[in-house]
Amino acid sequence: MGKNILPDSNQDFEKLLHYIQQKQIQVFQKVNTALIDLYWELGKILSEKVKNNEWGKSVVTEFAKYITSNAPDIKGFSDKNLWRMKQFYETYVDHPELSALLREIPWTHNTIIFSRCKSTEERIFYIKRSICEKYSTRNLERQINASLYERTQLGDEKLSAVMRELEPRAKQVFRNSYVLEFLGLPEEHTESDLQKELVKQIKKFIIELGKDFLFIDQEYKLQVGNSDFYIDLLFYHRELQCLVALELKTDKFKPEHMGQLNFYLEALDRDVRKPHENPSIGILLCRDKDEEVVEYALSRNLKPSMVAEYHLQLPDKKMLQEKLHQILDRKDTSE
Repeated sequence: MGKNILPDSNQDFEKLLHYIQQKQIQVFQKVNTALIDLYWELGKILSEKVKNNEWGKSVVTEFAKYITSNAPDIKGFSDKNLWRMKQFYETYVDHPELSALLREIPWTHNTIIFSRCKSTEERIFYIKRSICEKYSTRNLERQINASLYERTQLGDEKLSAVMRELEPRAKQVFRNSYVLEFLGLPEEHTESDLQKELVKQIKKFIIELGKDFLFIDQEYKLQVGNSDFYIDLLFYHRELQCLVALELKTDKFKPEHMGQLNFYLEALDRDVRKPHENPSIGILLCRDKDEEVVEYALSRNLKPSMVAEYHLQLPDKKMLQEKLHQILDRKDTSE
């Protein structure tokens, strides 16, 4: 008959489980690094042989068949994948500073990034995001489809002066616009519809917001005096160490919206925020906004807050790329 588990055994189990998980991550990282090294070296050999006219497409195809015939247990060396290795090497051979980063993400992520991204800057952006946000293959594809790079580069975040002063990192955390195509909402919808679908799809919403956002509750109750008030969605941000109140508006931004949000932030800071936490931040997420009106509304706002808009359709990637190129061309001309 076995002994009863002691009360503190679960703590020991938790420590051991954490140890196992950490070791598994280390093993995966070593295997992944070795695999990327192998693909890089093969890509280099293929590139040099093709460049020197020693090998052509038919020879690479024959090599792939040779591997299949002589080592059927070895997978991942089809002629298509061999050409990807060549492209991988040629894409990054002039950027040795990226060597370590390339080995931190899986091969599938690498192939998606170097085949779909048009510039080195864009590739670096998605490599770093994949590492930081720990994107799955599906999430990485989704962010590229949602033009995250272009939106980030074009984004002119409307932050209150207090937000910029208190949290200089805020510009890297928050964005000017958010794409919510995964909600499947019709063009005409209510704030209740929007809130309900965001909560239902909270995992996808946090991928769009960023992995450091932790969802606390919907309709979060605040009691001030003898009255009750409710924040649409309340989050906590791990890096910024603060509460984040998110208010939803399905119409165009109006200056009076800020009064409501500021009231909620004051109540959170007085009654909910813990002593070690930073001042609460407010996000007003609206359907549309006039940038000049937003600027006026935030210019003397006394709370760390921002105004962003949401879109229910994936943006026109080509249009955003053209707009970004125009801005970059103007910068180059002025310099």
